[in-house]
Amino acid sequence: MDYILKDENAIYYECGFSCDNAIFIAVGGESFFITDARYTTEAKEHVKGAEVVEARDLVAQARRILRRLRVPKIAYDPKEFDCKSLTGLRKGVTTQFHPSPDLSWKRRAIKSPEEIELIRRSAQLNREAFHRFGEYLVQEGEGKSERELRFAAQEFLTRRGLYDLSFEPIVALNGNAAKPHAHPSSLKLSRGDLILFDGGIRYERYCSDRTRTALFGEGFHWGKDQSFSDPLIQRAYDVVRRAQEAAIEGARSGMEAREIDALARDIVERSEFRGRFVHSLGHGVGLDIHEMPFINSRNRQIIEDGMVFTIEPGIYIPGAFGIRIEDMVYMDSGRAELLP
Repeated sequence: MDYILKDENAIYYECGFSCDNAIFIAVGGESFFITDARYTTEAKEHVKGAEVVEARDLVAQARRILRRLRVPKIAYDPKEFDCKSLTGLRKGVTTQFHPSPDLSWKRRAIKSPEEIELIRRSAQLNREAFHRFGEYLVQEGEGKSERELRFAAQEFLTRRGLYDLSFEPIVALNGNAAKPHAHPSSLKLSRGDLILFDGGIRYERYCSDRTRTALFGEGFHWGKDQSFSDPLIQRAYDVVRRAQEAAIEGARSGMEAREIDALARDIVERSEFRGRFVHSLGHGVGLDIHEMPFINSRNRQIIEDGMVFTIEPGIYIPGAFGIRIEDMVYMDSGRAELLP
């Protein structure tokens, strides 16, 4: 299949380099990385398996390549090209542009052993950052606001700029944790508070993602064995933990994504917290923090060995508390293995 790409991570996957102004074309046995003069030198140093072509007008250069090679049909992802770019690409060429949604995500859904090792390292570094952030909370966190804590979390996750974030971390206390994607507030951390922390980093561009919910107080830790003073919170936490463990233990290659979602969701729905698990069970992780496969109640995609995704059930009681436990897994020999 011949195809054209514009997304940075999609291009990086193809040739080992990308920038914020590039078009990648793969036609037959030839590939072209088109960019402007700002990136040419670096592109020539790092692009693998493609000819670097410098151009002021990337769309016009892409047209010239398509005309020269007499390409009859080429696939593109509609999410990557706006109307202006697509109109420009079609101008004066006979090439038919065939929409192929999620083109790159489909190519990247099954990770190579090398990719899995990069993701494993990203997850290991992320886990270490959680530990260091936890130490900071014990020593200096009490009395700090969610905003201050998120700023500190960013420093621990990135190691003061050594790594990029996978996404803006979430630090949420008590009732604010009932918002799955909570924005930080002026709420201040006190002993006895519930704290939810969701964070991830990029290692060699590959993402990691992890969430823990814990009781802040004596003996604080991010481990899954948590004891809450509020019996309702404890029951919710125990349900979420059982749901996550059931999904990890029961996931099999050959299942539909929705079947894995059901392994966890059914446990929540049979509990007193029916209707409080308000998001998908998980999502693929790789060069993008959200990519295929999407583990939700509607997706019939078949899960295969080599896929990497999160397992993150949650229970959310508005105005009171939220619980989420998240780990990354990869499918190997038909079963889900934890990362790291």
